[in-house]
Amino acid sequence: MRNKKVYVLLFDGFADWEISYATPHIEKNENYSLVTTSVRGENVKSMGGLDVICKCKLSEIDYGNAAMLILPGGDAWEKKELPEIIPVVKELVQKQIPIAAICAATTLLADMKLLNSIKHTSNAKKYLEKFCPDYKGQEHYVGQEGYSDPTAVTGGNIITSSGVAPLEFAREIFKLLKIYDDPVIEKWYQLFKHGTWQE
Repeated sequence: MRNKKVYVLLFDGFADWEISYATPHIEKNENYSLVTTSVRGENVKSMGGLDVICKCKLSEIDYGNAAMLILPGGDAWEKKELPEIIPVVKELVQKQIPIAAICAATTLLADMKLLNSIKHTSNAKKYLEKFCPDYKGQEHYVGQEGYSDPTAVTGGNIITSSGVAPLEFAREIFKLLKIYDDPVIEKWYQLFKHGTWQE
């Protein structure tokens, strides 16, 4: 029985490829339901031109059964166009429900000062400093300075990722949600990263 919901916030111009490795495995896992949500429950168009049906609006999120909120990147974050998500994130943090943010979505967490004291990453420290004047988490930043050697990391209940590390992002999500056992997750990662599969 699928009794836990993994929400994915979608909006016009969201970066569809950044979540594309993670969502199929969540959708087919018997422990979770993948729920697409948008601010008002409206359908959206991705950056890649895909028309996506959203199942609920933000106000309908079931915190009692929420397993995670996934935030894909997109220009809307840099433009600060999604303030409606802020109270939702605050509620999730209070309830210790995991949040996974990739690329520009990490700026929301930086703006909310959620990255100031936990291990995290993004596109670069300078990227967060440019778009988030109140960002003070430099000493906890992990990974690349630019787009070389991109990565994703988990700090507490928060996953952050470079925009060019969707595989690493998915791997951290799988680990936190226990989608597969760790050896299977590593095999999956090596297959899609390097084209190798080891029995």
